[in-house]
Amino acid sequence: MNYKHLYYFWHVAESGHLTQTAQKLHVSQSALSAQIKQLEEWLGTPLFERQGRQLVLTQAGYIARQYADRIFQEGNNLIKQLKQGMDGSDLVIRIGHASTMSRNFVEAFIHDLVHQQDVQYRLHSMTPDQLFNELANHQIDIALANTNVRGSDKQLWQSRLLARQPVSIIGPPDSAIENLTDATLRNKNWVLPPENMPLRSAFDMLSAEYNWQPRVLAEADDMAMLRLLARDTGALVVIPDVVVRDELNNGQLKRYLTLPNVFEHFYGITLKRPFEHPMVARLLKRFV
Repeated sequence: MNYKHLYYFWHVAESGHLTQTAQKLHVSQSALSAQIKQLEEWLGTPLFERQGRQLVLTQAGYIARQYADRIFQEGNNLIKQLKQGMDGSDLVIRIGHASTMSRNFVEAFIHDLVHQQDVQYRLHSMTPDQLFNELANHQIDIALANTNVRGSDKQLWQSRLLARQPVSIIGPPDSAIENLTDATLRNKNWVLPPENMPLRSAFDMLSAEYNWQPRVLAEADDMAMLRLLARDTGALVVIPDVVVRDELNNGQLKRYLTLPNVFEHFYGITLKRPFEHPMVARLLKRFV
């Protein structure tokens, strides 16, 4: 693709007029029209249709403009970063996080950004597969996940353990549970992570060891959903304390037991690059 053609298209799409755009870019109207025509021929589809004196985007043109907006905005960001220094001012940091993660942890991670007026940040929630695809394709600057990932010769991941949170048995405040062998844990209603998650494996081992015989009301792989179910069903739940921090503080839920040697891990994952995004480096320093 000739990006000069795309650049001309981008300006015409903004104004809707060839004459005005040609004057702004200091080129002839015929030359500008020819460049747009070449781009349309290369893409194999018209990008504009004429309505009176104005050029209106076709569906393909609308899609092309969305991409052009991002391409040239990133170009402007590149110029700012390299010319104004690597201090992170006026930069956008794109943070992806697994949809299964605790929103409270994500909020704690971006705490410093919330109070900085000169830094823009974008949060994207997605599945783990989407998360790593977006990171590999440079669509996000850092991925937050609760599962680790290993790099390879083809994909140079850099994974940092940011935090390790204890996991507890949590439920409504009217139960009387004192230890793992407590008979009151038997035949209780539970809300649990699905069987493919490490937390569930740890729970199943303890349940078998202490003969809890749980009645599983619901399963959810999303920490936000586990939080809602813990709050609204009256069942016991196995969950990191940080997920239900507010409910524990206001007495809506109660922590009964912390599971021995069971933790939820939170990782910050980046790609190995010659220049790390300056704000990513600052955020990660808080967890060293």
